[in-house]
Amino acid sequence: MVKHNNVVPNQHFHKHWARRVKCWFNQPIQKKIRRDKRKAKAAANAPRPASGALRPLVHCPTQKYNSKIKLGRGFTLEELKAAGINRKFAQTIGIAVDHRRTNKCEESLKLNTERLAGYKARLVVFPRRAGIFKKGDSTAAEIAEAGKIDVDITNMPAKADAVTFAAVTEEMKSAKGYGALREARNEKRLLGRRIKAKKEAEEEKK
Repeated sequence: MVKHNNVVPNQHFHKHWARRVKCWFNQPIQKKIRRDKRKAKAAANAPRPASGALRPLVHCPTQKYNSKIKLGRGFTLEELKAAGINRKFAQTIGIAVDHRRTNKCEESLKLNTERLAGYKARLVVFPRRAGIFKKGDSTAAEIAEAGKIDVDITNMPAKADAVTFAAVTEEMKSAKGYGALREARNEKRLLGRRIKAKKEAEEEKK
């Protein structure tokens, strides 16, 4: 008999576990299937980049994360103009465009303009119909020399090493860090007194 003010026992021990459970034993083969699908899609889209449209490098919002750089939604109209690419034409050659984003500094404008210029230099535009060349298409010679590059140019550039190593010099060994700090502190603290004393000494000489 249940005594006192406790929870009424309601454990369900008669569920059919084998009928209700969901197992993922097909996970390894699904990984292979996804990889094969990506390969087939890349082959169908060739020679276009398999990773999608080219995107700009932007800083994350808020003061906490604004030192980090990530791939943004699309290039601004100002960046496209600086690179000499039409906004409508850009979307047809694998460049993402975001008409809402604006450039807040010269550094981001220069960085993304250079990114566009590098992409434009490597770009080969095939004509829609073989042998019929229109404005904006690459020449027959460029198309003949076109080849797929191994590097994914739509990715972010490689970061510089966070830690670098250098040989310890005699100058580094002889440097006195704490002493230099104390000396600089005293220089700052006694600057006013020394200027005053210098003025008084000059007046006495007169």
